[in-house]
Amino acid sequence: MELRRVVITGMGALTPVGNSLQNYWNGLISGKSGAAPITLFDASKFKTQFACEVKGFDPQEFMDRKEARKMDRFSQFAVVVADEAVNDSGLAASGIDPARVGVIWGSGIGGLDTFLQESLAYAKGDGTPRFNPFFIPKMIADIAPGHISMKYGFRGPNFATVSACASSTNALIDSFNYIRLGMMDACVAGGSEAAVTEAGMGGFNAMHALSTRNDSPETASRPFDKDRDGFVLGEGAGCLILEEYEHAKRRGAKIYAEICGGGMSADAHHMTAPHPDGLGAKAVMENVLKDAGMKASEVDYINVHGTSTPLGDVAELKAIAAVFGENAYNLNISSTKSMTGHLLGAAGAIEAIAAVMSVKENKIPPTINHFTDDPEINNQLNLTFEKAQDKEVNAAISNTFGFGGHNASVLVRKYQ
Repeated sequence: MELRRVVITGMGALTPVGNSLQNYWNGLISGKSGAAPITLFDASKFKTQFACEVKGFDPQEFMDRKEARKMDRFSQFAVVVADEAVNDSGLAASGIDPARVGVIWGSGIGGLDTFLQESLAYAKGDGTPRFNPFFIPKMIADIAPGHISMKYGFRGPNFATVSACASSTNALIDSFNYIRLGMMDACVAGGSEAAVTEAGMGGFNAMHALSTRNDSPETASRPFDKDRDGFVLGEGAGCLILEEYEHAKRRGAKIYAEICGGGMSADAHHMTAPHPDGLGAKAVMENVLKDAGMKASEVDYINVHGTSTPLGDVAELKAIAAVFGENAYNLNISSTKSMTGHLLGAAGAIEAIAAVMSVKENKIPPTINHFTDDPEINNQLNLTFEKAQDKEVNAAISNTFGFGGHNASVLVRKYQ
């Protein structure tokens, strides 16, 4: 069968460096760090006392207090960015068939703080089971797309993707596939995460996954730097409206870019560590190129997973060198996690947005916080250190890799 073309007609972002799409993009291009001491709880006894929090977020600016209390923070984030993206696309006001519009959403953890607070309250009690009636609906990862669909009446496919840090990239790939196969006309796709909690910080600290650079939070996320010591936990959400091309054209929608490939693979190696030779990362990039029907030489930019961990950064660049060969030196490569921190299940959504904006604006966001070259890193590659670069970007890849060995990549290109 002939596959339908899929384009991106709206976007929304709520991130540690900006609370809207344009502010997020401006934050990236200016090289802004979103890291700072934690304000959401008292972190004074934790090994890591900083994170990349969303700044100045008040859910009651977007919904009434009663509705906000029914949602965990990750669902509040989801509803807010979906609203920005839907409004940006004009989708809800254009006479579309709501039964042909779906919502597919990614979250690696879901309502972690809700689970923690309810468990703490029970542990402090007398053993009598007194739980909030919204405990389960607030906690489950699939509730976010449910809230979005209820707000707009979108009755198409509706579910959550959970693949750790690849979750929202998998949401984009599923949305892309449903649309190009003719099963939907449009989809609200993305991801949200709100894991900056005592349990989130404590759990990642116990794994020795987080940076402990408490004396300099803003420089702690330093992908590819010799002295990187772990990732910086972030929170937030990103949303993209994916739409069948002819459907978008008929309603006169603006088009940011075309999504033309999705790749997936598994490391099948270790619970948390990447394959040392980047075999899963290599496979996922080969798969996304094959799915898009494109050559490696046609890609101009890769927004890498680039978490600032000792093993992960090396493995990903090995994979890029293996897939792209000599063209690896013509690419721009950057890790926007150097600014936003790692949004876990929401990382794929906000980084796909960065890839789309790079294609639209012909500008590459930087990798900040580079101080010392690492001899294990090929520094002949253009890792876009410190400053954004102007460049004609016709095609870009966004990579995400998750605990459990889950790998997912999307490829976007200029709309023609």
